[in-house]
Amino acid sequence: MITDIEEFFVNGCGRCERFATSDCSARLWSAGLAQLRQICLGVDLVETLKWGHPCYMHAQRNIVIVGALRGDFRLSFFNAALMKDPHGVLEKQGPNTQHADMIRFTANNQVSKLKPVIESYLIEAMGYAERGIKPARRQQELELPDELVEALEADVELATAFHALTPGRQRSYVILLNSAKKPATRISRINQSRARILAGKGAMER
Repeated sequence: MITDIEEFFVNGCGRCERFATSDCSARLWSAGLAQLRQICLGVDLVETLKWGHPCYMHAQRNIVIVGALRGDFRLSFFNAALMKDPHGVLEKQGPNTQHADMIRFTANNQVSKLKPVIESYLIEAMGYAERGIKPARRQQELELPDELVEALEADVELATAFHALTPGRQRSYVILLNSAKKPATRISRINQSRARILAGKGAMER
């Protein structure tokens, strides 16, 4: 992973084999990414490098992070639950994302067309950071798949370990199991996950 932010805009994040090649996503979207960078700097955000990507901060708080994929590039907002989105440009990253948090671009010239909107959203987010406003924490009750409920009822050790997991780790197993269409597949995934649950890990942790 890169350690110099300038390298991202030249060669990419360094997290895959396409780094510094003509097929790198950061190179494919270089013009649009450069424009996003200038917009962020233009409203006096502080540019940092986090997780191999350009991250922009204000008042000691992360405001947005820039990313590039094969099919698009995006500007993702932290604390997205606060954003009002009057122009309806924010999208969810995926089906399990709670709030719409990104502006997605599929052409480099889209950035300049949206510049006034992007600036207004950045200024809005910066205002929340200055005032120390954060989204209210919502305690969301998990609906466990039937197969998991049965497994927990039949295995006290597993039940104790599962309920000791953080809400996020518990949710990761619910997502993993719900992505399987067949009950047999869900049961198999529970069996495969037992050791990880006992070790206090989430579904995607090694």
